[in-house]
Amino acid sequence: MSLYSPEKLAEINAQSRKARRSKKWNNFLHMVGNHSLLIALSAIFILPLYLVVVISLMSKGQAETRSLWPHPFIWHNYVDIFTAVPFLKWTLNTLFVSVMGTIGTVVSSVPPAYVLSRLQWKGRQTTFLIILSTMMLPGQVTMIPVYIIFSRLHWIPSFLPLIVPSFFASAFSIFLLRQFFTSIPDEISDAARIDGCSEFKLMMRIIVPLAKPAISAIALFSFLGSWNDFFGPLLYIVENENLWTLGIGLNAFQGIHHVDTNMMMTASALFMAPVIIIFFFSQKVFIEGV
Repeated sequence: MSLYSPEKLAEINAQSRKARRSKKWNNFLHMVGNHSLLIALSAIFILPLYLVVVISLMSKGQAETRSLWPHPFIWHNYVDIFTAVPFLKWTLNTLFVSVMGTIGTVVSSVPPAYVLSRLQWKGRQTTFLIILSTMMLPGQVTMIPVYIIFSRLHWIPSFLPLIVPSFFASAFSIFLLRQFFTSIPDEISDAARIDGCSEFKLMMRIIVPLAKPAISAIALFSFLGSWNDFFGPLLYIVENENLWTLGIGLNAFQGIHHVDTNMMMTASALFMAPVIIIFFFSQKVFIEGV
C-alpha cells in the first residue's frame, strides 16, 4: 500500500521533473558561459597572430588602410622577403645556434640532475640549493665580465659565446630534470644495480628513457629560447653580418623597411612559424614533462 495518495505522487513527480529540467538548464547556461569566456580569451590571443598573417598577404598600400582582409592575396610577399634580405642565411644561422644550444643543454643537464636526485652523498641538498641560488642572479650582473672573458678568448664575433655556455648546464634545466628523476621509483634503480648495472648504464638505459617527457621539455625550452634570443646575438655577433640570426636581421630589416608594414609582417610570420609548429606537435610531451 502506497504511503502517498495518487495526487501527492503526481505532485512529487512533477516537482522532480521540474528540478531535473532546472538542473539541465543551469548546466547548459554554465556550459555556454564557460565556452563563451574561453572563445573570447582565445580570440584575444589569436587576434595578433591573425593580423600578422593577414597583413603579410597584403600589398603595401592596403596594409596602410588597416583592412582586416587582403584583397587580393599577395602570396609573392613570401618570395620577395628572401630576395630583399638574406633571410635564408639568417634562418640557417638561427637554426644552427638553436640546435647546438639545445644539444648542449640536454647533454650537460642530465648527469648533474641524475647525481642530485638518484645518488645519496653528503652535501647533496646544499649543492642543489647553491645551484638554485644562481637563478636569482640577473644576467645583467654577469654580462660585462662574461663579455670580457669571451673577448679575451677572441670569440667575438662568433657563434661560440652563444653555444658554449649551453654546455655548462643551466640551473633551471637541472631543477626540472631533478624533480622528474625523483619521481621515478627507487626500486627500478635497485633492481638494475643488483643485476650489475653501472651508474652510467643505469642513467642512460633506464632513467633517461623514462624521463623523455622532461628531457623533451627542457630541449623545447632551450630551442625556443635560442630561437627567440635577441640580446645575445646583439652583444656577440652584430659586428659580422654573415653571422646574423633572425632576431638581429629582423631588427635591421625593420630599420630599413620601417614603412613596409606588409613585408615586416611577412618576415615576422616566417620567424614565428617554426615556433608554433614545434609547440603544436610537441605540446603533449611538453605538458607531461612540466
